Amino acid sequence: MSGKTIDKKLLAGVGISLCFMVLLFRKIDFDKVLLAFRAMDYRYLLPVVFLTFVSYYLRAVRWKYLLLPIKRTAMANLFPATIIGYMANNILPARLGEFVRAYVLGQKEEIETSAVFATLVVDRLFDGFTVLLILLITFFTVKLPAGMENVQDGLKMGGYVTLGVYLVVLSFLFLLKKRTMRTIHVVGVLLRPFPVKVSEKVIPLLGSFISGIRLSSRPSEILILLFTSFAVWATCIWPLHLILQSFNITLPITASMLIMVFLVFAVMVPASPGYVGTYHAACVYGLMAFNIPKEQSLSVALVMHGTGFFPVIVAGFYYLWRDKVSLKKISENSGQRRN
Repeated sequence: MSGKTIDKKLLAGVGISLCFMVLLFRKIDFDKVLLAFRAMDYRYLLPVVFLTFVSYYLRAVRWKYLLLPIKRTAMANLFPATIIGYMANNILPARLGEFVRAYVLGQKEEIETSAVFATLVVDRLFDGFTVLLILLITFFTVKLPAGMENVQDGLKMGGYVTLGVYLVVLSFLFLLKKRTMRTIHVVGVLLRPFPVKVSEKVIPLLGSFISGIRLSSRPSEILILLFTSFAVWATCIWPLHLILQSFNITLPITASMLIMVFLVFAVMVPASPGYVGTYHAACVYGLMAFNIPKEQSLSVALVMHGTGFFPVIVAGFYYLWRDKVSLKKISENSGQRRN
């Protein structure tokens, strides 16, 4: 990816972030925001930050098991690489963090960066399926306040759609792995109405993608992958629930699950590094659906963003300093591999 492309994406992301920030801070009573912060119980912050790092550690454990078909890697390398990668996602444009993460571990463990990156694609698949399952559960179980019946019905319909998408994707991946050539042939037939360039890109991409998926065949290791996937997201939802409690907001855990799903979708929207604006908007409007005042919702969003992003940035720079690694060199090498 060229520097000009990254600059354009960065400018577009900053523009989107500014739009969301203007939308959020428009007609805000800042006295009420300060009042919410004064009423907050700050003792919750320590367990929130602790659970955030537990989540990253669990991600490193899952990554270890995804890497087993390639090499038995050390947690002493996996955890710092994970932290550095997420730190890079927070401060670098174009979501370079995944490539930084693969590069750092590849250098430490002497593994090809491309092979490491293939495991991160599978890592994201586990995240995607777990989030879809959380979304499915919340759509059918979350209870919105009175007067939101239409939204509640919409959520249930969304649950059915999500279930359908979940089953279709799982079936497709199963067939792609077990009947690779036949499935790719069917995809090619389905793509015939589209321009030839589409199939020329999609077919090779599917082939390289499925060849890069290498999972352990041991049931115990598959169970660990599944367990860590759910544990990762449990330790993402729990801090949000604790922050709500710190502001004396009493909502069921399903509400925290729904807001977390909103946050996941928010970080997919192009934005400035750190997902400024989009992240906050998802949290604010998610809470407002439960009749939480906008000023209090914004206070929660600011704390959520701060506790989830700044500690990992500090830890990431610590690991870079400790291991005498240049972030500039890593991002340049990562960017070259994306070309």
